[in-house]
Amino acid sequence: MQISSIDSLDAIRAAEWDALAPRAGGRPVDPFTTHRFLRALETSGSVGQRSGWQPLHLVARDAAGRLVGAAPFYAKTHSQGEYIFDHAFADAWTRAGGRYYPKLQSAVPFTPATGRRFLGAEEARAPLMQAMQRVAAQNGLSSAHVTFCTESEARAGAEAGFLHRVTQQYHWQDAGFGDFEGFLASLSSRKRKAIRKERATAQRFGGTIRALTGAEIRPEHWDAFWAFYQDTGSRKWGRPYLTRAFFDAVHETMRDDALLVLAERDGRPVAGALNFIGAETLYGRYWGCVEDHPCLHFELCYYQAIDWALAHGLRRVEAGAQGEHKLARGYLPVAVHSLHWFADARFMQAAADYLRNEGAAVRREMRLLADFAPFRKTGGASQEARR
Repeated sequence: MQISSIDSLDAIRAAEWDALAPRAGGRPVDPFTTHRFLRALETSGSVGQRSGWQPLHLVARDAAGRLVGAAPFYAKTHSQGEYIFDHAFADAWTRAGGRYYPKLQSAVPFTPATGRRFLGAEEARAPLMQAMQRVAAQNGLSSAHVTFCTESEARAGAEAGFLHRVTQQYHWQDAGFGDFEGFLASLSSRKRKAIRKERATAQRFGGTIRALTGAEIRPEHWDAFWAFYQDTGSRKWGRPYLTRAFFDAVHETMRDDALLVLAERDGRPVAGALNFIGAETLYGRYWGCVEDHPCLHFELCYYQAIDWALAHGLRRVEAGAQGEHKLARGYLPVAVHSLHWFADARFMQAAADYLRNEGAAVRREMRLLADFAPFRKTGGASQEARR
């Protein structure tokens, strides 16, 4: 098996790359590792250039030259846009007199969504992992990381010499609810009333809410959403990660993968939430508004997503990183996995101790949070949801 790197998705045919990714029900399980999504990041200038994300995607070919494995891979000059943050590692490395950046990372930029990072045949996974370590070591780089990988990849990575890190997110899961009223029926009376009140409050913004996908999404909708995205980005991070051209690329190649929920009044969008559609999961990604209205964020980002998932047979809604406020709205804590390898053996040991303690704390917190889940303590669907 031969491992090489490419500095652009243009170096490989879309059909060849996408054939490596699992599909179900006619859709890719994970829309973010498709050729069209990763290429949209590149062609729009959201990665590459001076973004701090330099593509170095790894590809594995067999003796006959057939593509049998691949991994989205980047050289990074900072730790932004990752959502499983390594600032503590960077600080410790620097205080010890080393140079932490650039580092190497297998990830989907700006996308805290779990999915396969090692595409293709299982026998290609270990060689790709070893190649990541080898590239870091041969180039004198501090580290190599794999973020938001699957649990099975995390176990394989631990066997290959990476450190396994466990953090958490909040996901909603369908437990046979049928529809939104069925979901509400599984909640405690107090939580059920609170959600109904929030939904009613959100509707007072004085307009209509529409969920658009495919050909329903028009170019002017992206103009409106760009204004939302800029407002949110400037308030949270100082500079939005994605360029305007990224949304044009999504319109051209990924409209069928996108769900755009817009709140409109008098024909003018005033708020919106962008989701991406997987085979079994709806991924909430971005939200923004040009007017503030009580509870409209909860309605567009959480309740409309649950509504749409139930109506279209999706089993999960992932609403992005952070946010304990999601717990009261039916989004439960779940484990998230990443892998980390450091070139310095002493630092590797210190990081292993740190991650072992951190992982134990995360698991304790998840158990504690599960006790505050909004579901009724008895009853079939509610019991399954709590698990």
